[in-house]
Amino acid sequence: MPPQIALDPVDVESLQARDIVAHALAIFGRDRLAIASSFGAEDVVLIDLLASLEPRPRVFTLDTGRLPQETYDLMDQVRRRYGIEIEVYFPNADSVEAMVRAKGLNLFYESIESRSECCGVRKVEPFGRALATLDGWVTGLRRDQILTRVDTAKIAPDPRHPGVWKIAPLADWTSDRVWAYIREHDLPYNALHDRGYPSIGCAPCTRAVEPGEDERAGRWWWERPEERECGIHFDARSGRMVRNEPRNVITGPFDDNVPPGRVT
Repeated sequence: MPPQIALDPVDVESLQARDIVAHALAIFGRDRLAIASSFGAEDVVLIDLLASLEPRPRVFTLDTGRLPQETYDLMDQVRRRYGIEIEVYFPNADSVEAMVRAKGLNLFYESIESRSECCGVRKVEPFGRALATLDGWVTGLRRDQILTRVDTAKIAPDPRHPGVWKIAPLADWTSDRVWAYIREHDLPYNALHDRGYPSIGCAPCTRAVEPGEDERAGRWWWERPEERECGIHFDARSGRMVRNEPRNVITGPFDDNVPPGRVT
Protein backbone atom coordinates (compact mmCIF):
# COMPACT_ATOMS: atom_id res chain seq x y z
CA MET A 1 0.00 0.00 0.00
CA PRO A 2 1.42 3.43 -0.93
CA PRO A 3 2.54 5.67 1.94
CA GLN A 4 0.14 8.38 3.10
CA ILE A 5 0.85 11.98 3.98
CA ALA A 6 -1.36 14.81 5.18
CA LEU A 7 -2.35 17.51 2.72
CA ASP A 8 -3.67 20.72 4.24
CA PRO A 9 -6.77 21.89 2.30
CA VAL A 10 -5.82 25.50 3.05
CA ASP A 11 -2.55 24.98 1.17
CA VAL A 12 -4.41 23.33 -1.69
CA GLU A 13 -6.94 26.16 -1.91
CA SER A 14 -4.12 28.67 -2.43
CA LEU A 15 -2.73 26.82 -5.46
CA GLN A 16 -3.34 28.09 -8.98
CA ALA A 17 -4.99 25.80 -11.56
CA ARG A 18 -1.77 24.80 -13.33
CA ASP A 19 -0.15 24.03 -9.97
CA ILE A 20 -3.10 21.84 -8.99
CA VAL A 21 -2.76 19.88 -12.24
CA ALA A 22 1.01 19.58 -11.79
CA HIS A 23 0.57 18.45 -8.19
CA ALA A 24 -1.97 15.79 -9.19
CA LEU A 25 0.29 14.60 -12.01
CA ALA A 26 3.22 14.28 -9.61
CA ILE A 27 1.08 12.40 -7.08
CA PHE A 28 -0.70 9.94 -9.34
CA GLY A 29 1.48 9.75 -12.44
CA ARG A 30 0.44 9.93 -16.05
CA ASP A 31 -1.04 6.43 -16.20
CA ARG A 32 -3.37 6.82 -13.21
CA LEU A 33 -4.63 10.37 -13.77
CA ALA A 34 -7.05 11.49 -16.47
CA ILE A 35 -9.30 14.36 -17.42
CA ALA A 36 -12.97 13.45 -17.64
CA SER A 37 -13.98 15.61 -20.57
CA SER A 38 -17.39 16.46 -21.98
CA PHE A 39 -15.58 18.98 -24.20
CA GLY A 40 -17.06 22.06 -22.64
CA ALA A 41 -15.09 25.29 -22.35
CA GLU A 42 -13.56 24.30 -19.00
CA ASP A 43 -12.44 20.96 -20.39
CA VAL A 44 -10.41 22.42 -23.25
CA VAL A 45 -8.64 24.65 -20.71
CA LEU A 46 -7.82 21.61 -18.57
CA ILE A 47 -6.58 19.62 -21.56
CA ASP A 48 -4.32 22.51 -22.52
CA LEU A 49 -2.96 22.76 -18.97
CA LEU A 50 -2.28 19.04 -18.66
CA ALA A 51 -0.78 18.82 -22.17
CA SER A 52 1.68 21.57 -21.21
CA LEU A 53 2.94 19.33 -18.40
CA GLU A 54 2.62 15.85 -19.91
CA PRO A 55 3.07 15.16 -23.67
CA ARG A 56 0.74 12.14 -23.53
CA PRO A 57 -2.06 13.12 -21.16
CA ARG A 58 -4.94 10.76 -20.53
CA VAL A 59 -8.31 12.19 -21.56
CA PHE A 60 -11.51 10.19 -21.49
CA THR A 61 -15.04 11.02 -22.55
CA LEU A 62 -18.47 9.41 -22.46
CA ASP A 63 -20.22 8.94 -25.80
CA THR A 64 -23.83 8.58 -24.68
CA GLY A 65 -25.09 8.08 -28.23
CA ARG A 66 -27.05 11.35 -28.02
CA LEU A 67 -24.28 13.96 -28.31
CA PRO A 68 -24.49 16.93 -30.72
CA GLN A 69 -22.38 16.73 -33.88
CA GLU A 70 -20.51 19.84 -32.74
CA THR A 71 -19.13 17.90 -29.78
CA TYR A 72 -17.75 15.18 -32.03
CA ASP A 73 -16.20 17.85 -34.25
CA LEU A 74 -14.42 19.35 -31.25
CA MET A 75 -13.13 15.94 -30.16
CA ASP A 76 -11.37 15.58 -33.51
CA GLN A 77 -9.99 19.11 -33.32
CA VAL A 78 -8.50 18.37 -29.89
CA ARG A 79 -7.04 15.07 -31.08
CA ARG A 80 -5.32 16.79 -33.99
CA ARG A 81 -4.09 19.81 -32.02
CA TYR A 82 -2.49 17.87 -29.17
CA GLY A 83 -1.76 14.58 -30.91
CA ILE A 84 -3.49 12.66 -28.14
CA GLU A 85 -5.70 9.61 -27.98
CA ILE A 86 -9.12 10.24 -26.49
CA GLU A 87 -10.42 7.26 -24.55
CA VAL A 88 -14.09 6.98 -25.49
CA TYR A 89 -16.42 4.99 -23.25
CA PHE A 90 -19.81 3.86 -24.51
CA PRO A 91 -22.85 2.69 -22.56
CA ASN A 92 -23.64 -0.99 -22.42
CA ALA A 93 -25.67 -1.70 -25.56
CA ASP A 94 -27.93 -4.30 -23.91
CA SER A 95 -28.80 -1.87 -21.12
CA VAL A 96 -29.63 0.92 -23.58
CA GLU A 97 -31.79 -1.40 -25.68
CA ALA A 98 -33.71 -2.69 -22.66
CA MET A 99 -34.29 0.83 -21.32
CA VAL A 100 -35.47 2.23 -24.65
CA ARG A 101 -37.75 -0.73 -25.38
CA ALA A 102 -39.38 -0.40 -21.97
CA LYS A 103 -39.63 3.40 -21.71
CA GLY A 104 -39.05 4.92 -25.14
CA LEU A 105 -36.31 7.03 -26.69
CA ASN A 106 -37.22 10.22 -24.85
CA LEU A 107 -37.96 8.80 -21.41
CA PHE A 108 -35.97 11.61 -19.75
CA TYR A 109 -38.82 14.08 -20.30
CA GLU A 110 -41.27 11.92 -18.33
CA SER A 111 -39.92 12.16 -14.78
CA ILE A 112 -36.81 12.79 -12.72
CA GLU A 113 -36.63 9.04 -12.09
CA SER A 114 -36.65 8.23 -15.81
CA ARG A 115 -34.13 10.95 -16.58
CA SER A 116 -31.88 9.64 -13.79
CA GLU A 117 -32.19 6.14 -15.20
CA CYS A 118 -31.15 7.35 -18.64
CA CYS A 119 -28.17 9.22 -17.22
CA GLY A 120 -27.29 6.18 -15.15
CA VAL A 121 -27.21 3.89 -18.17
CA ARG A 122 -25.61 6.29 -20.63
CA LYS A 123 -23.19 8.15 -18.34
CA VAL A 124 -22.77 6.90 -14.78
CA GLU A 125 -22.10 3.22 -15.57
CA PRO A 126 -19.47 3.86 -18.29
CA PHE A 127 -17.98 6.57 -16.08
CA GLY A 128 -17.47 3.97 -13.38
CA ARG A 129 -15.65 1.75 -15.86
CA ALA A 130 -13.34 4.63 -16.75
CA LEU A 131 -12.56 5.37 -13.11
CA ALA A 132 -11.66 1.74 -12.50
CA THR A 133 -8.43 2.47 -14.39
CA LEU A 134 -7.55 5.59 -12.33
CA ASP A 135 -6.45 6.87 -8.95
CA GLY A 136 -7.42 10.47 -9.73
CA TRP A 137 -9.69 12.23 -12.19
CA VAL A 138 -9.79 15.87 -13.22
CA THR A 139 -13.07 17.70 -13.66
CA GLY A 140 -14.04 21.15 -14.95
CA LEU A 141 -16.43 21.92 -12.07
CA ARG A 142 -16.64 25.58 -11.04
CA ARG A 143 -18.26 26.77 -7.83
CA ASP A 144 -20.22 29.55 -9.51
CA GLN A 145 -21.86 27.34 -12.14
CA ILE A 146 -24.89 26.32 -10.10
CA LEU A 147 -25.89 26.09 -6.45
CA THR A 148 -25.14 22.35 -6.29
CA ARG A 149 -21.42 23.08 -6.87
CA VAL A 150 -20.67 25.89 -4.43
CA ASP A 151 -18.68 23.66 -2.04
CA THR A 152 -16.50 21.98 -4.65
CA ALA A 153 -13.00 21.30 -3.32
CA LYS A 154 -9.92 21.56 -5.50
CA ILE A 155 -8.63 18.15 -4.40
CA ALA A 156 -10.58 15.65 -2.31
CA PRO A 157 -11.53 11.97 -2.16
CA ASP A 158 -14.39 11.11 -4.48
CA PRO A 159 -17.17 9.97 -2.11
CA ARG A 160 -18.80 7.81 -4.76
CA HIS A 161 -15.61 5.99 -5.73
CA PRO A 162 -13.52 4.87 -2.73
CA GLY A 163 -9.80 5.05 -3.37
CA VAL A 164 -10.19 7.56 -6.19
CA TRP A 165 -9.45 11.29 -5.89
CA LYS A 166 -11.37 14.09 -7.57
CA ILE A 167 -9.45 17.15 -8.74
CA ALA A 168 -11.18 20.42 -9.71
CA PRO A 169 -8.41 22.88 -10.65
CA LEU A 170 -10.88 25.50 -11.95
CA ALA A 171 -13.12 25.44 -8.87
CA ASP A 172 -12.49 29.11 -8.11
CA TRP A 173 -12.52 30.32 -11.73
CA THR A 174 -15.31 32.32 -13.32
CA SER A 175 -16.72 31.89 -16.81
CA ASP A 176 -14.99 35.11 -17.87
CA ARG A 177 -11.65 33.73 -16.74
CA VAL A 178 -12.21 30.48 -18.65
CA TRP A 179 -12.98 32.36 -21.85
CA ALA A 180 -10.08 34.76 -21.37
CA TYR A 181 -7.76 31.73 -21.24
CA ILE A 182 -9.36 30.23 -24.36
CA ARG A 183 -8.89 33.47 -26.30
CA GLU A 184 -5.36 34.06 -25.02
CA HIS A 185 -4.23 30.58 -26.06
CA ASP A 186 -6.42 30.36 -29.19
CA LEU A 187 -7.98 27.09 -28.06
CA PRO A 188 -10.61 25.22 -30.07
CA TYR A 189 -14.07 25.14 -28.50
CA ASN A 190 -17.53 23.79 -29.17
CA ALA A 191 -19.30 25.78 -31.90
CA LEU A 192 -22.53 25.65 -29.88
CA HIS A 193 -21.00 28.10 -27.40
CA ASP A 194 -21.37 30.78 -30.07
CA ARG A 195 -25.07 29.96 -30.42
CA GLY A 196 -26.05 30.56 -26.80
CA TYR A 197 -25.10 27.23 -25.26
CA PRO A 198 -22.78 27.90 -22.28
CA SER A 199 -23.20 24.32 -21.00
CA ILE A 200 -23.48 21.37 -23.39
CA GLY A 201 -24.53 17.80 -22.75
CA CYS A 202 -26.72 15.40 -24.72
CA ALA A 203 -28.58 17.07 -27.58
CA PRO A 204 -32.16 16.40 -26.39
CA CYS A 205 -31.34 17.58 -22.86
CA THR A 206 -29.57 20.83 -23.78
CA ARG A 207 -30.95 24.12 -25.06
CA ALA A 208 -29.62 27.63 -25.55
CA VAL A 209 -30.09 29.96 -22.58
CA GLU A 210 -31.85 33.30 -22.51
CA PRO A 211 -30.13 36.54 -21.48
CA GLY A 212 -29.93 36.71 -17.69
CA GLU A 213 -30.29 32.95 -17.14
CA ASP A 214 -27.54 31.07 -15.32
CA GLU A 215 -25.17 29.13 -17.52
CA ARG A 216 -26.62 25.72 -16.67
CA ALA A 217 -30.24 26.78 -17.17
CA GLY A 218 -30.22 25.02 -20.53
CA ARG A 219 -29.44 21.63 -19.04
CA TRP A 220 -32.55 19.55 -18.18
CA TRP A 221 -34.43 22.87 -18.18
CA TRP A 222 -37.75 21.23 -17.25
CA GLU A 223 -36.37 20.27 -13.81
CA ARG A 224 -35.67 22.32 -10.69
CA PRO A 225 -32.16 23.85 -10.58
CA GLU A 226 -31.10 21.69 -7.64
CA GLU A 227 -31.87 18.55 -9.68
CA ARG A 228 -29.84 19.42 -12.78
CA GLU A 229 -26.99 16.96 -12.40
CA CYS A 230 -26.45 13.63 -14.12
CA GLY A 231 -25.40 11.49 -11.17
CA ILE A 232 -21.64 11.79 -11.66
CA HIS A 233 -21.50 14.82 -9.37
CA PHE A 234 -25.03 14.66 -8.00
CA ASP A 235 -27.36 11.93 -6.82
CA ALA A 236 -30.57 12.98 -8.54
CA ARG A 237 -32.52 10.09 -7.01
CA SER A 238 -31.89 11.26 -3.46
CA GLY A 239 -31.90 14.95 -4.36
CA ARG A 240 -28.51 15.48 -2.73
CA MET A 241 -25.20 16.65 -4.07
CA VAL A 242 -22.47 14.06 -3.88
CA ARG A 243 -19.96 16.53 -2.49
CA ASN A 244 -16.21 16.35 -2.42
CA GLU A 245 -15.85 18.77 0.48
CA PRO A 246 -12.39 19.45 1.89
CA ARG A 247 -11.61 18.01 5.29
CA ASN A 248 -9.47 19.52 8.03
CA VAL A 249 -6.73 17.15 6.94
CA ILE A 250 -6.87 15.19 3.70
CA THR A 251 -4.92 11.96 3.62
CA GLY A 252 -4.45 9.74 0.65
CA PRO A 253 -2.07 7.72 -1.52
CA PHE A 254 0.51 10.49 -1.85
CA ASP A 255 4.15 9.74 -2.46
CA ASP A 256 6.46 10.85 0.35
CA ASN A 257 8.69 12.83 -1.99
CA VAL A 258 5.87 15.07 -3.20
CA PRO A 259 5.37 17.76 -0.54
CA PRO A 260 2.12 19.70 -0.24
CA GLY A 261 2.14 23.27 -1.42
CA ARG A 262 2.96 25.07 -4.61
CA VAL A 263 4.40 23.04 -7.46
CA THR A 264 6.79 24.81 -9.79
